Amino acid sequence: MRAMILPAVLLLALGACGQRADLKPKAGQSLPQPAYGSEQRPKADALLKVTAQAAPERSVELRKKSEERTDDPFDLPPSDE
Repeated sequence: MRAMILPAVLLLALGACGQRADLKPKAGQSLPQPAYGSEQRPKADALLKVTAQAAPERSVELRKKSEERTDDPFDLPPSDE
């Protein structure tokens, strides 16, 4: 029983230690070049933001109650070939 508890406690302790400092590039590396026509390099925080194109909002309205299906003209039986 003790052999199972010790790894679980170690995993929880390891998961609890996270870095809270600002992100910086590794030593010897730099941030990406600025976009063509721009003179400013993007900051690390700006590179981590998710754009609307990367995660669009859901535009489909969910159904609240069941409804009758309309006839589908493309729902044909399989051919005999």
